[in-house]
Amino acid sequence: MIHPTAIVHPDARLGNHVGIGAYAVIEAGVVIGDDCHIGHHAVIEGPTQLGRNNHISPHVCIGTAPQELNPGKRATQLVVGDNNIFREFVAIHRGSSKAQGITQIGNNNFFMTYTHVGHDCTVGDHVIMANAAALGGHVSVDNHVNIGGSCAVHQFTRIGAYAMVGGGSMVTLDILPFMMAVGDRVKLHGLNRVGLKRHGFSATTLQQLKRAYKLLFRSNLRLEEAITAINQSDLSECSEVAQLLTFIAESKRGIAR
Repeated sequence: MIHPTAIVHPDARLGNHVGIGAYAVIEAGVVIGDDCHIGHHAVIEGPTQLGRNNHISPHVCIGTAPQELNPGKRATQLVVGDNNIFREFVAIHRGSSKAQGITQIGNNNFFMTYTHVGHDCTVGDHVIMANAAALGGHVSVDNHVNIGGSCAVHQFTRIGAYAMVGGGSMVTLDILPFMMAVGDRVKLHGLNRVGLKRHGFSATTLQQLKRAYKLLFRSNLRLEEAITAINQSDLSECSEVAQLLTFIAESKRGIAR
């Protein structure tokens, strides 16, 4: 399963049924789980840990050093879960020495060509990043997020679960869960209704989220007043609305509106 031209460091650890294509390079400190496929000319540097059944396309470069002007000497790492697809020319960097030192990728994600995940990012499960989308360092992307092509996400920004970011957007503020956002600079454009329906959210939940959205962004209330109004209404009993309010409370960069 290993092409004779591939270079695999003796300290790398390979699981069962791992395929490695021509001229691929697997460095020291790399752990590859069962049933992974590494395409030709791909490069994986360590410390990097891959779970099971990951597909690494040709010319992918993951686990390389973070883009720091003054890198520290502390060892950092990349940890990837299971069933991820990395298409051609994807670049995923290890964590930086100035933070916790880890970049974390979850399960069942799809990274299309030329996408980039910078140092210390956290990407959840079932995330799709379209061609040439890029995450700066320390970005957090929750589960079931779609990021359109050629998007740029600023450092330390968060994107909430089930959000959809339109192509070409410049994301400089946190994107609330369940919402659609697009633009330069990015603005909210209501609920991600199609995505939520596809994931089985009920009509009642969609209505409650819509009511909360209108109070937060379409009323004459200040944000703090809108949050108080939501907490004093029946919307406070909706777990998805509670998730919205928690996301707002935890925002450090501020939220897109």
